[in-house]
Amino acid sequence: MIRLPTVVLVDDSADVRALIRSQIRLSGRLDVVGEGTNGLDAAALANRLRPDLMLLDVSMPVVDGLAALPQVLEVSPGTRVVMYTGFEEAGLADRARDLGAAAFLEKSVPVDVLIDTMVRLAGGPAEGEDEVEEPAEQPAGLDPLLADHLERFREVFEDAAIGMATMTLSGRLVRANRSLAHLLHRPVSSLVGLALADLAADKEAFDEAFDQLDAGEPAVQVEHRVAGDPERLFRSTLSPVIDARGRPLYLFLQVQDVSLQVAAEAELRRAEARFRLLVEAVEDYAIFMLDPHGYISSWNPGAQRTEGYTAEEIIGQHFRVFYPAEQQQARHPEYELEQALANGAYEEEGWRIRKDGTRFWASVTITAVREPGGELVGFAKVTRDTTERRKLADMAEQQAEFFAVTAHELRTPVGVLTGAASTIARRGNELPAEDLEELAAAVSRSSAQLRRLLDDLLTAARLQARRLALVTEVVDLEEQVHAVVTAAAQSAQDARIRADVEPGLKVHADPTRLAQMLDNLVTNALRHGRPPVEITATGRGSSAEIVVRDHGEGVTEEMRTRLFERFATGSAHGTGLGLFLVRELARAHGGDASYRSGDGAFVLSLPRR
Repeated sequence: MIRLPTVVLVDDSADVRALIRSQIRLSGRLDVVGEGTNGLDAAALANRLRPDLMLLDVSMPVVDGLAALPQVLEVSPGTRVVMYTGFEEAGLADRARDLGAAAFLEKSVPVDVLIDTMVRLAGGPAEGEDEVEEPAEQPAGLDPLLADHLERFREVFEDAAIGMATMTLSGRLVRANRSLAHLLHRPVSSLVGLALADLAADKEAFDEAFDQLDAGEPAVQVEHRVAGDPERLFRSTLSPVIDARGRPLYLFLQVQDVSLQVAAEAELRRAEARFRLLVEAVEDYAIFMLDPHGYISSWNPGAQRTEGYTAEEIIGQHFRVFYPAEQQQARHPEYELEQALANGAYEEEGWRIRKDGTRFWASVTITAVREPGGELVGFAKVTRDTTERRKLADMAEQQAEFFAVTAHELRTPVGVLTGAASTIARRGNELPAEDLEELAAAVSRSSAQLRRLLDDLLTAARLQARRLALVTEVVDLEEQVHAVVTAAAQSAQDARIRADVEPGLKVHADPTRLAQMLDNLVTNALRHGRPPVEITATGRGSSAEIVVRDHGEGVTEEMRTRLFERFATGSAHGTGLGLFLVRELARAHGGDASYRSGDGAFVLSLPRR
């Protein structure tokens, strides 16, 4: 019997592995001897199995493909590694080959080409024959609408005014936009494949940032300088991009040059004497003096406008009165003075409290003021209400993250659908029953994911354009809830959902939009909560009240204020459109949607028949 070349498949998507494994078995040209889900698995399988070939994904949890590649080749030098990725970046392919990859293929390439490439590599091709023809820009059979969405996402990324990059989970750049290349004075191609920490002059700051991300922080900011450029200061924001199942896919990086901002603050300190003369004329900034112990000794009109206190009410009080209770208990105001005293100045952005108890987002600078001889006089404190600016910045960040998440969530199901459909159509009668069942399940899950995503995108677009039309009728709520529960159970095999609907309860609604609202609420509970999910529906006067509740920890206090806003994702799960659409559609019907913090339930109210 002829020995077939052995291959190990390493990819964190079970659906992708199932598709490739099925095609390999049909080809009869390779022998799949092992599978893994991350770079640690890759190195362990290479050491144990010493396969002829390994198909290695680039972005995976724990250890990415680029980091694992040298380890695989070290323990199994004879293994020829084919890098397999959803990222489209020519420089990434060059970097992979520099690290020892035998070939580099995008996931949009037909599986037949993938198998041909691995077979040729296993046969020991002559020098230069392992180069693979670049695949088409879009996979064959890709729906034009989806192709247009992907192209628009790429345009937003490339044309962004701030520096952006996507990275593997270990911090290696796989795509960078033109703004980032301009900031760093380097061509885009030279950034691909580099570790982020290698670009910074202070690597320890990024090591700490990655530790915080590993510990579950949704976003981390780092101020740093770039190696070889000591004059400029940068602020980098790192956040993980999470798929619909809650798994980190890769890291998203935003970089800004804050040198001018820092220089402006230094100039403010140098102009301290003029500050005293100007302070009373300024109304947009709260500018006041503290004595060496933090008690307020002066107050300007801008401070009264921002904080709400008159000079008579506030002078003589400690400035901790402006801070939330938890920061007062942690002695954060005293910490700020200590830092200003030690470093000359302290600055931060954070929540502050007005006299009436409302919160606002403030940009704060505290400067230690000394006599010419060095004796401490007190502190100059400058506070500006930047709540609106923060909202705009949050929206821009949420939109960029939305584009990145949506593009990534489109690529995998489209690839699975295209490949699985082609496999079943051409050679389905040759597949074992278990492979057919697994492919069918993958098709079902991918189709449901695409349908839900496209429905939400189209509905959001129609709402924004004020072109949403409702076709209402009397709908039996028990039947509608039962249909949604059945569909959810089919798309999520581990779903546990209980429904209790008042018999005969009917609502006046658009059936399609009602199903969309219920589906989004159930999907939200399955993604972010813990089973079982409970649905109850009862009559409340002229309204029907539908309650969806899971047994998770509920929504954080910070997230509750923007829970139903567009693109509000908390920790980057999903697109951030689901709950936004629930409330907007409910209000379009004359009802509403809300969150009940007492038991962590979402409540949807609609007019009864």
